[in-house]
Formats: sequence, C-alpha cells, structure tokens
Amino acid sequence: DNVLLVGIALGAYGVTQSLLYIFYGWLSDKMGRKPVIVIGLVIFALGSFVAAFAHDITWIIVGRVIQGMGAISSAVLAFIADLTSEEHRTKAMAMVGGSIGMSFAVAIVGAPIVFHWVGMSGLFALVGVFSILAVGVVLWIVPDAPKPVHVRAPFAEVLRNVELLRLNFGVLVLHATQTALFLVVPRLLVDAGLPVASHWKIYLPVMGVSFVLMVPAIIAAEKRGKMKAVLCSAIGL
Repeated sequence: DNVLLVGIALGAYGVTQSLLYIFYGWLSDKMGRKPVIVIGLVIFALGSFVAAFAHDITWIIVGRVIQGMGAISSAVLAFIADLTSEEHRTKAMAMVGGSIGMSFAVAIVGAPIVFHWVGMSGLFALVGVFSILAVGVVLWIVPDAPKPVHVRAPFAEVLRNVELLRLNFGVLVLHATQTALFLVVPRLLVDAGLPVASHWKIYLPVMGVSFVLMVPAIIAAEKRGKMKAVLCSAIGL
C-alpha cells in the first residue's frame, strides 16, 4: 500500500551494491576472484532468505540491503577479463549481458506463474537456493584464471580520470532509467488494460529483437573497429 517503501525495496539493493562495488574489486585483486565471488554469493543468499521469511516490507528492505552487500559483479567482470584474451573480451562481456537479458525475459514470462505457486516468499527462497548452487558452479566448474597483473595507481588518480567519469555517468543514467522503468512501465501497462500475467507479450519481443540486433553490433565493434559508433548508436536508440 506504500509506493515509497516499494521503491526503497527495489532501490536498496543498488545502494549497497554501489557502496561496496569498488571494495569488492579491490579485494578480489588481493584475495583472488573466486573467494570474493563465493563470499558475495553467500551474503546474497542470506539476504534472499531474510526477505523470504519477512512478514512486512521493512524486513524485505533489510533483505534487499543484505542482497546488495553480496554484489560481486565487479569481481565477476574482472574474472571474465582474466579468463579471456583481449580480442574475445567484448564477446564474453556481451554473453554475460545477454544471459542477464535472457534471465529477465524468462522471469517476465515465468515469474507470474511461479508467484502463483509459491508467492513472494517462495520467489526469494528460490533465489537464495540458486545462489547457493551458484557457489558450487564457481568452485567446481568455472576454471581458475592466471593471477592478474596489476599496475598500482592512486585511487584519487583513477577517480579524476575524465574518460572514466564519462563512462560512470553513463552507467549511472542507464541504471537509474532501468530502475525507473521497472517501477513505472508495469503500472502503465496495467492501466492500459494489460494484466501483469500478460506483460511478457511486450517484454519478450523486445528482448528477442535486442538479441538479434546485438550480434551484428558486436561484429561491427570487434571486427571493424567501430566500438565508439556502436556505443553512440546504442545510447541514441
């Protein structure tokens, strides 16, 4: 009944994620990628179970905050960079982005069905279980990477890098827009007469077209050196 608290529940994950993102990247340089990823997944699972057993929105927010504390995306991206050569890195990153997009598309179709079976608590519990299973994947399936070679740089120097600041601002705008869309678009669709269970009819074609367009974009960026043109075109679209 309180839209503000629902918004906080959605955004709380991103807040703690942003606060710890650089720390986890730095820690993975010191400890290694796998240990940090495993620790993050365990913390994320803990947050999922807290939210699963929550009896009100306040404890769901607490669970989302803990989930955000397990945000090890920076270590994952660094791990991908360690495991791939430079000429294949864009493809590898695109595959990660594509898998996230695919999971989103599957969730849009499947979540209303699963929600009908197990409810909101069940959804959070399933996420927690999958996080624990992911720990096994990291430990026993993902190959070990060679120890990364790092050139030390003062943090203030990195923070003042103009090119990075532009990129950081772009990512900030992208994520803010996405979060806003997650809050606004479903309600607009419902107001237009499309029930939640049918929202996949909008999202699935959009994701499908995105995947189709992603392939030639990656080829143009990697093979023909059109990275900047592809990036600017994507922002424009």
